[in-house]
Amino acid sequence: MNLPALLAKHIKEVFFGKNWTWVNCKDTLDGVTWQQAITKVHSFNTIAALVYHINYYVRAVTKVLEGGVLDSKDKYSFDHPPINNQQDWETFMNEVWNDVEKFVVLVEQLPDDKLTEIFADEKYGSFYRNIQGVIEHTHYHLGQIVLTKKILFEENPVL
Repeated sequence: MNLPALLAKHIKEVFFGKNWTWVNCKDTLDGVTWQQAITKVHSFNTIAALVYHINYYVRAVTKVLEGGVLDSKDKYSFDHPPINNQQDWETFMNEVWNDVEKFVVLVEQLPDDKLTEIFADEKYGSFYRNIQGVIEHTHYHLGQIVLTKKILFEENPVL
């Protein structure tokens, strides 16, 4: 298996399951209601904001993989669209899963030597660094989602 295929496998696993930690986005977010997703716990970001933030970078890297420019800005990376009902939440989550599937396919199709090329600008490092960064970033914020969900469910079991 070549390196792009291994990276794509890791992306699939952190989002959809069977990774080394056995924690993934799909299972963790399964059953979360829209009210839970937008409920603030302590000073933490909401689950919805964290999911949007993770996907913001999936979309940014995907755009570059498709030949576009990197025009994302960190300051907008938590600005999720309004979620006013369960349909909004489900639509948002379906967009996330579709974005990830697209990202996986693009990573799988990369030639090995592309991974060492500069990603958008020299200051961002290589394609490998940015793809691996999305995986690490997702694991990091997935941990926050797990803890937020646990606290939320303990403090507000009726939500």
